[in-house]
Formats: sequence, C-alpha cells, structure tokens
Amino acid sequence: MNKRPWQIHTTLPLAAALLAGVFAVSAQQPAQKIDVSKLSYAQSEVVIPNPSEVFAALDKMGSPNWSKVLNPPSKNKPIHPPEIAMLLGTVIANGFVAVEAKDKGAVDEIGRKVIELADSLGVREEVIRHSNAITNAAKDGEWNTVRTELDKAKSSVTGAMEKLRSRDNSQLISITGWLRGTQALTSLIMADYKPERAELLHQPDILATFEKQFETMGKGAKENKRVVELREGLKKVKTIILSGGTEPLSEKSVGEINAITTELLKAIEH
Repeated sequence: MNKRPWQIHTTLPLAAALLAGVFAVSAQQPAQKIDVSKLSYAQSEVVIPNPSEVFAALDKMGSPNWSKVLNPPSKNKPIHPPEIAMLLGTVIANGFVAVEAKDKGAVDEIGRKVIELADSLGVREEVIRHSNAITNAAKDGEWNTVRTELDKAKSSVTGAMEKLRSRDNSQLISITGWLRGTQALTSLIMADYKPERAELLHQPDILATFEKQFETMGKGAKENKRVVELREGLKKVKTIILSGGTEPLSEKSVGEINAITTELLKAIEH
C-alpha cells in the first residue's frame, strides 16, 4: 500500500505539529509528493514535518499566491488560557503564511502579537529570544532565517508550556496551528482545484491523534466553549476526509473543509 504524506510511524512530540496542514502546489505544474521520510519532526504514529522543512520543499513546487490567504492580525484579547493558546497557535501559523507572502509588515505585526499572547501564558522569555532575529531577518529579506526562527519560537513556546505543566495549552497551540494551515491550504486548492492537490489534505491520522488529545485534556480545557467547538469541527473535517476513501477529495469536499475551518478560525480570532 502506498503511504500518503504524514503516515510514517515514529515517536517525537506533537509540538512539531504546527502548520502541518499548510501545503500547496504551483498552478503551473502537477503536485509532487514530499518525501516525508527525509523530514525530521514526528510524533506517535504520524509524521509531522518541521514547518521550515515543508516550505523548503514547497519552494521547489512553484509560487502559490500566499498573500491572498494571509489573515490580518487578530485584535482578539482572550483571558482564558485555553483560548489564549488557541489564538497563539493560529497567529504563529499565520506567521509562516506571512513568510511565504514575503510580507515584512505582517511578519512584524504577527511577531508583536505572538509576544503579547506568550506573555499572557507566562512564556514571554521563550519568544523574546527569537523576536529580534525574526524582525531583523524579515527587514533584510532573509526569509529562510525567518522560517528557522519561527520554528524555534514555536518549539520554545510549546516546550515551555510542557515544563509549566500546561500540556493542554501546548496541544491546543499545535492543533490550532494545524487548523490555520489547513484553512490556508484549502483556500489555495479552491483557487485552482486539481485532484492531486486535494490529495495533500488526506491527514486522518493527525486528526485521530487530536481526538485522543482532546479526550485526555483537563476539565478546564475540555469544557471551554471554544475548545468544544474546535473539537466538534475537527470531527466533521475528519468525516469529510474519510468519506472519500482512498481517492483525492472532490472540489466540493475541499470547499466544505474550508468552510468549517474558516468558521472555527473566526471564532478563535475575533
């Protein structure tokens, strides 16, 4: 049986899950498979690439219009830790989209928002150490460096959350990072649908892992309204993905996933 992207079994932390859904291909050539066996980050039962590695692979596939899927910085200022973590995941993921769009202003604004949210979660220092490098590299147009520092910032935040015994929040950062990435991906696929591009959305193992994590979360996170909405929404996404069997998702199914993820993001970001 042929393995789809992200379905090789290994055992590293889920913190590497941010932006695993942000995959797109050029409108000028057919989709190509990313050789996930060469990507370094993984977690139990599902390979989850390091974002900078994913984008390095995407560089060889063409130049989708990332500016069209770049969200404006969120003005939301949640007070409950699970909601702060959820927003932080989407903001960091949006940072990777800003890098692909090569939007220096957006990178700067997103960086400030990341610091604000990290401060609210008690992990400001873990972000500050990377923020100057991100800002300076963006100003100089050194986008590979920006990607690398975003990777490090993401890993530092999620690692710090684990040390603070905030595993639930660490997982929510990863889950909503995946959510934002998938929303961006579906938008790009819908702009120029081809079955081989929709193949990149087939990630049921990641969603199954997220379901298990929701189950083990503490009461504070599990009963949070936004977390409940996120959980239910991702169940719907998984159902749509599995409904296609081994075939690439139809254009209609891609649109349905886009609608679900877009609504979830609106609830988190506004």
